[in-house]
Amino acid sequence: MVSISAHYEGELHTTLTHGPSGTTIATDAPVDNQGRGETFSPTDLCASALISCIATIMGIKGRSLGLELAGMTLSVEKHMSADSPRRIARLPVTINVPVPTTPEQRTALDRAAHGCPVHRSLHPEIDKPITFNWQD
Repeated sequence: MVSISAHYEGELHTTLTHGPSGTTIATDAPVDNQGRGETFSPTDLCASALISCIATIMGIKGRSLGLELAGMTLSVEKHMSADSPRRIARLPVTINVPVPTTPEQRTALDRAAHGCPVHRSLHPEIDKPITFNWQD
């Protein structure tokens, strides 16, 4: 178990503290939801958690396959719903894998990406397509 605490600073800002390390992250509401958009919004952190989790799980799988994935890049686009209630509707992910891979390694890395804990924890109504750009 990991403990994370939040302190509401006012003006739609919070400071989150990671219990084990003491590291902090600030959040702000986005401009389209009454905030100033000065830093990550809570839903931005959700999208960020998805790609950082995918990268981590692929890195673990890469180790077992004898692949070093350093230099891999991932991006995500966060699309919010147009209707109520306000929610994340779509999180398309693009992954650029910088090393040559075999078809078997690609299958294993694809499964790892789709099986990451955040991907599996997000509501099934959220569209979460993953596109891979493999080095040939």
